[in-house]
Amino acid sequence: MTAPGGGPAFDIFALPAEYRELRASVRALADARIAPRAAEIDATAAFPWDVHAALAQSGFNAPHIPESYGGAGADALATAIVVEEVARACASSALIPAVNKLGTLPLLTVGSQRLRDEYLPPVARGEAMFSYALSEPDAGSDAASMTTRAQRDGDDWVLNGTKRWISGAGESLYYTVFAVTDPNAGGRGISAFVVEKADAGLTFGAPERKLGIKGSPTREMYFDSCRIPSWRLIGDEGTGLRIALRTLDHTRVTIAAQAVGIAQGALDAAIEYTAQREQFGAPVGEFQGVQFMLADMAMRIEAARALTYSAASKSESDAADLSYFGAAAKCFASDVAMDVTTDAVQLFGGYGYVKDYPVERMMRDAKITQIYEGTNQIQRLVIARELRKKIV
Repeated sequence: MTAPGGGPAFDIFALPAEYRELRASVRALADARIAPRAAEIDATAAFPWDVHAALAQSGFNAPHIPESYGGAGADALATAIVVEEVARACASSALIPAVNKLGTLPLLTVGSQRLRDEYLPPVARGEAMFSYALSEPDAGSDAASMTTRAQRDGDDWVLNGTKRWISGAGESLYYTVFAVTDPNAGGRGISAFVVEKADAGLTFGAPERKLGIKGSPTREMYFDSCRIPSWRLIGDEGTGLRIALRTLDHTRVTIAAQAVGIAQGALDAAIEYTAQREQFGAPVGEFQGVQFMLADMAMRIEAARALTYSAASKSESDAADLSYFGAAAKCFASDVAMDVTTDAVQLFGGYGYVKDYPVERMMRDAKITQIYEGTNQIQRLVIARELRKKIV
């Protein structure tokens, strides 16, 4: 079961004091400033700039950015804890730190010093957000089949094409964009660039009408002779797909953390509700069938959290087996989130099916964690591929 107020019941990793203090700090902020807004954020489908400001004031909007660029310098586990605790209150708000990490990680890993100096400090200060543009209308799981082109023109690159399913599109000021620079080289002909919202030739589609995470806008991006300077190339030309996939190895850990947070929020709500709701003269939480459901939910969450924290350790060390652990954590935790939130709706009965209670929102939000940053079918392929590498 959960500890008082939610969170892990048993500190199986004996986390150092600074991580426990971080969790308490994020939890306090989420309970005071984010949870009271979660239902309204979902209902209005408007980006919560007040939540962004609250996160930025505490350094939680992009905690992974190093101190040398004005960030908190949080490691992968600390960042996962931030995302987990925000997601426990509001999954949409948890995408603020998650998407900022996704967008900026290519700069941190292979970007030039000029790119880092130019773009990381504004994100750390909360003056800008940074999104990631990989998917296209006909290139989702098969990212190598993208058709967006970037062609040299003197000292510039000129981009043409469309990106789809871009989290934060239209709200973020900066974007890591992947485009084909050599159409004859297949996956080795893709490169990565920084594009600014203000760049001429970039426009955005209408917000998608989504099942969940409604407070995180998702739009298409259209590039019509969008000209950018050559210094905005991230890494070497032709290494974009490798950059994209390695980035996802790391950031799948944050999606796993988001899923754990959503599941924890649903379990907390279910425990509280079943302790108060009476039927047949007793709280329904005293019925064995209900107790078994709560116990199963708690066990799955603890297992997902343990795997997520293990993956965070692999991410921090950039371990050779990160692909396996990132995929496993994201896949398992998101499946757990979907199962747990569905069970929470069941435990609420008819009340779980209406918007007066949070679990129906949590169930809708949980679904996307099984889809974005690689569907769970893709994650299973990644896991199987890594297992096959061990066959000699």
